[in-house]
Amino acid sequence: MTPAFKGHLAMLCFSGLVAGSFALGSMAAQHVTPAALNAPRFVLAATILGTGAMLGRGIPRGTWAAPWRYLLLGGAMGLYFVMMFEGLKTAAPVSAAAVFTLTPIMAGIAGYLLLRQITTPRMALALGVGAMGALWVIFRADLSALVTFEVGRGEAIYFFGCAAHAIYTPLVRRLNRGERPVVFSFGTMLGAALLITAAGWGEIRTTDWANLPVIVWITIVYTAIFATAMTFVLLQYASLNLPSAKVMAYTYLTPTWVTLWQAALGHAFPPLVVLMGVGLTIVALVLLLKDESAPQRKPAA
Repeated sequence: MTPAFKGHLAMLCFSGLVAGSFALGSMAAQHVTPAALNAPRFVLAATILGTGAMLGRGIPRGTWAAPWRYLLLGGAMGLYFVMMFEGLKTAAPVSAAAVFTLTPIMAGIAGYLLLRQITTPRMALALGVGAMGALWVIFRADLSALVTFEVGRGEAIYFFGCAAHAIYTPLVRRLNRGERPVVFSFGTMLGAALLITAAGWGEIRTTDWANLPVIVWITIVYTAIFATAMTFVLLQYASLNLPSAKVMAYTYLTPTWVTLWQAALGHAFPPLVVLMGVGLTIVALVLLLKDESAPQRKPAA
């Protein structure tokens, strides 16, 4: 498999794993503060990746040559997850996942500003179609709410977190100095754990850990192992092999995955008219994949 194909496969797995954090997070967010939920998940995820890196080829000394990189990247990811769980207190999981699909547009802009990555006409069309589908879901297929821009508080909060996520993607390529994805991810998560713990220490200290519902612990473990440790490695690998806009294009699958997660957890499907917007996000992904796989002309002899 080519590095680009592996990057696509990594993002396919990424989108499915991330979707689980929406479904579980909406259930846990009612019982614990975002800082108290995210601090232990990042500590656990950093421990898992750090152990994995040490058992593998180790962590070279050069990894810590510029530790500010991990604080910058960890701050972006930490802000994203804190805003996500704060938004999920009031936003429906599928609606929040639709907000997440606006990330590719922001990632494309950030990719141009930081790396001068150019968005092709087909990519621009796909991003536009995906944005239309996202807005359709966010406003619950209500044209009057769309016209008056009556966006929910949870969706608005989460949007700013998605902006931080979009900046993170091109920053990975800009700041990576040859570190392996698992090592670079370990540094990033360590930075996120330190920043979230410092910023939310008051909330963490006053949390009644002994009496938290089981769903909170399930969410912490799931998000630490699957939606953090694994997805960080997948995202960093893909970011080193694909343009920023294409990496984040797989977020268009997230509403579909969330819908399936919700059904598996016993929740009802959204109305069919709302699912039309989910369908548009899939069309956007297909457009981007078609662009990627388009055959190139052989140079004339």
